[in-house]
Amino acid sequence: MERISVFDIFKIGIGPSSSHTMGPWRAAQRFLNEIKLDQVESVQVELYGSLAKTGRGHGTDIAVQLGLNGDDPVSIPVDEVTPTIEKIQKTCKIRLAGKKEIDFNPEHHIVFHMDYALPYHANGLTFRAFYHDGTGASHTYYSIGGGFVVKEGDEHLSSEINLPYPIEKAEDLSAFCSKLNKTIPEIVFANELMWRSPEAIRMGLLNIWEVMKLCIYKGCHTTGTLPGGLEVTRRAHPMSSKLLGTRTYRNVDDWMMQISRGGHTFQQILKWVSCFALAVNEENAAFSRVVTAPTNGAAGVIPAVLMYHVCFSENFNGDDDIVRFLLTAGELGSLFKKGATISAAMGGCQAEIGVSSAMAAAALTECLGGTPEQVQMAAEIAMEHHLGMTCDPIGGLVQIPCIERNTMGAIKAITASQIALESDPSKAKVSLDTVIRTMKETAADMNTKYKETADGGLALHISVNLAEC
Repeated sequence: MERISVFDIFKIGIGPSSSHTMGPWRAAQRFLNEIKLDQVESVQVELYGSLAKTGRGHGTDIAVQLGLNGDDPVSIPVDEVTPTIEKIQKTCKIRLAGKKEIDFNPEHHIVFHMDYALPYHANGLTFRAFYHDGTGASHTYYSIGGGFVVKEGDEHLSSEINLPYPIEKAEDLSAFCSKLNKTIPEIVFANELMWRSPEAIRMGLLNIWEVMKLCIYKGCHTTGTLPGGLEVTRRAHPMSSKLLGTRTYRNVDDWMMQISRGGHTFQQILKWVSCFALAVNEENAAFSRVVTAPTNGAAGVIPAVLMYHVCFSENFNGDDDIVRFLLTAGELGSLFKKGATISAAMGGCQAEIGVSSAMAAAALTECLGGTPEQVQMAAEIAMEHHLGMTCDPIGGLVQIPCIERNTMGAIKAITASQIALESDPSKAKVSLDTVIRTMKETAADMNTKYKETADGGLALHISVNLAEC
C-alpha cells in the first residue's frame, strides 16, 4: 500500500508544471546524488513522451538545468531563475550541484525524443553521466504527476511506514471515521504523526497556506503579459483593482481584511473566487513560486476556495480551519493518486483540475460542518462533472485553457460543497470510490493526443508562433 503524506500532495516549488517542471527538477537532483560527481566530464539529458512534446512550453529544459546546477525549487529566488538559465546558455557551462563546472550546451545536451515514449509512464527522462576514464552512469526517472518522481526499477517499491489508519480507498476512510467517531482531518492528522511532530504538522500546513496566499496577492498586483509567446494578458490585477480599488496595502493580510469587510453581492464573490484562481495560475505560468495542489497546472483551485472560505464564510475559525482544510484536501488528493492518477499526461485534465476541484470541495465541506459522508459526497460530485476533461495546452504552455480552467474548478468545488451539505449521503447513487475507478477507466480510454501532448483539441486549432521560453 502506498503511503502518502499531505506534504507529498502539497509541495512548494516553481511553476509552470509539477510533472514537467518540478518532477524533472527533482529527478536531476536525485541523479547528482547517485553518480560519481567528481569524475564527471559531461552529462546528457534525454526527454521522452509528453516531456518531449510539451517540454519547452512547460519549462522542462529549464527545470533540468536548474536541478543539475544545484538550485532548489523551494529556495531559489524567483528572480534568479531567468538569469541563471541565460548564464548557462551564454557560457555553455553548468556547475553540477553548484560545485563542479563542466561544459554544457542546452541545445546539444538536452535531447527531445518527440516520437518515442518509455513504457512505464508518458513522462520519462534519462540522465547520462560520462566520466573522465571513459565509463559512465545512466539513470532513468519518471515524473508521475504532482512532483512525484519514481526511478526505473523502483516502480513497485512500497513505503515501510506503518500508519495507524492505512487508507487505500475512500471506504477505508469512511470505516475509520465511523468506527472511531472521528472526522477526516483527525484521522489524517494521526497518520501524519508517523512523519512529523504535531507542531511541525501545524506549522508546515500554515506555511503552505502562507505561500498560497502570497501567490494570490502577488498575482493580483502584477501586470503585463505572460512569457512563452502566446502574449496572454494578465487579468487578475485589473479584476482585483475593479473590485477593491488601487490603494496600497501594507501586506497580504491587510489586503485580505479589506476584501472580507462589508457586504458582498453574489456576483462580487463569484468574481473574487475567479480572481484568486487566475492570480495563482498566472504566477505559475510566469515561473513563480506556487504550491502543487495536487499539481501546478491546477494550483489555483484549492487556494481560491480556501481564500473564499477565509474571506467570505461567516463561520471561519482561523488557523484551525486552515489546518483542517489542508489535511482534508491532502487526503482526498492521495485517494485519487492511489486509485487513478494526478498526471494529465496519463489521464488528461480530469486528473488535474478534476482532482483539485474534488479536493477543494471536500475540504470546504469539512470546514462548513459537513459529516465525513458529506465530505466524500462533495468530492464525488466535483469529480463527476470533470470526467473526460482533456488536456490540450496551446503551444504546450500552461496558459490556454489551463488558467481559466482553475476558475471553473474552484466554482464547481464550491457548488459541489453546497449541494453535498444539503443532501443525504445515504441516498447517493454514486460513491467516491466509484467515481475514482471511473476516472481511471476514462483515462485509459482517452486518446493519447488529449493527454498533455499539444497534439489534439485546442492545441491543433489555434495557430501560434511561440518564442523560446
